[in-house]
Amino acid sequence: MAHRWTNRLTARDVTPEALWLGRRAVLGGLAGLGLVGAGGARADTPEPNAWEDITRYNNYYEFGTDKGDPARHAGRLTTSPWSVRIDGLVDRPGDYDFAAIMAKMTIEERIYRFRCVEAWSMVVPWNGFELADLLDMAGVQAGARYVAFETVLRPEEMPGVRYPVLDWPYVEGLRLDEALHPLTIMATGIYGRDIPNQNGAPLRLVCPWKYGFKSIKSVVRITLTEAEPPTSWNKANPREYGFYSNVNPEVDHPRWSQATERRIGGGIFARREPTLIFNGYADEVAALYAGMDLKTNY
Repeated sequence: MAHRWTNRLTARDVTPEALWLGRRAVLGGLAGLGLVGAGGARADTPEPNAWEDITRYNNYYEFGTDKGDPARHAGRLTTSPWSVRIDGLVDRPGDYDFAAIMAKMTIEERIYRFRCVEAWSMVVPWNGFELADLLDMAGVQAGARYVAFETVLRPEEMPGVRYPVLDWPYVEGLRLDEALHPLTIMATGIYGRDIPNQNGAPLRLVCPWKYGFKSIKSVVRITLTEAEPPTSWNKANPREYGFYSNVNPEVDHPRWSQATERRIGGGIFARREPTLIFNGYADEVAALYAGMDLKTNY
């Protein structure tokens, strides 16, 4: 299909399974041989983080605000059966069964090695498929301009929602052209394993040129709209969190600089590195924002 991402890696980049299950120092790229997608990895992208880093240092406030709370509590979440309601400006609205989605997407599912950045960074080898493919199943209508997402809300399984940290359920949104970009994926796994609950099982958005909170977890609803949808952090504090939330070292958070980042897994003395505009994916996505003031549209 026209929106497919082009693999840039070769056979030399493939890491044997036995190695990436071992020491983090030998964890390398998993894409190559033309069989899986490179997922936008730059030549200087560091090696993927260890499984422990990726799965035990998370933001998922529905399970608690401490970075370790999701790993401790997310096991309560029932992820099967699962369905995603797709509605709004689509030709075929309805509840789409996750197993049926995966049966259709299996052939296209690939590995995407993406950098993820908040105040810290890590490199995650996601398994997944392009969001555009899922939207194609529902048929996007001509009037749609935005895509809204909603996280599951189950107070009996999510102890964190007892506290009004945010206005639950968690919601996010993208402009339609962002949603249809080949770097925007729905992730279903990490390192070839099913995605853990604390990382957003069974289906989460990954938009790698934006800050991590844009990549909404455990998605149960996708709505195509004409108007810009509300987003949780923008509702909570619009001064600090804009709708776009693109990684931009020139736009500081009001309470801290975003000009540098520290890699998770490097220890407390890890060197801070310059944050890259659009998280290093400027060649792929900068055209989406041509003519926009990125300090106003933050």
